[in-house]
Amino acid sequence: MTVLQTERLILRRWTENDVAAMAAINADDEVMRWIGKGVPATVDETREAIARWESGWEERGYGLFAVEVRETKQLAGFVGLSVPTFLPEVLPAVEIGWRLGLPFWGLGIATEAAKEVLRFGFQDCNLDEIISICQVGNHASERVMQKIGMRFERETIDPSAQRPVRVYVVGGVKTAE
Repeated sequence: MTVLQTERLILRRWTENDVAAMAAINADDEVMRWIGKGVPATVDETREAIARWESGWEERGYGLFAVEVRETKQLAGFVGLSVPTFLPEVLPAVEIGWRLGLPFWGLGIATEAAKEVLRFGFQDCNLDEIISICQVGNHASERVMQKIGMRFERETIDPSAQRPVRVYVVGGVKTAE
């Protein structure tokens, strides 16, 4: 089982014990403001999402890591790799993404975890390029993208949420086919 560690964090696979903490994160209006249509998720929706995230690991050998703070053992949220099927125009692609609970915002946790996940994606998964997508106006996520060395590629519309998004990229240059 893949476990990554940084100075302050443990990035690991999901367990049933993570459902309540992740559900609390997903129920927060401020956290979910920039996710999809901006609607909080229920406990059942969170449980289903975690099951999907875990099946992604089984299918592809990478996925979304549960991010645990070493010192407190608290679940901060997730950082990891997925296939952004919600935005078909970027496919085939692998996206790095994150979602943290409010108490963990502004502490450098997303950046610290994302740097380690990028290393994992390029070195362990042999990916050539990784993208990241955020809704226009989500300046905190854009700053994380920039801090981890990503560059702005384009702005487009997320057809599933009908909201403008920005696509960032690192690791290679996309070529027309």
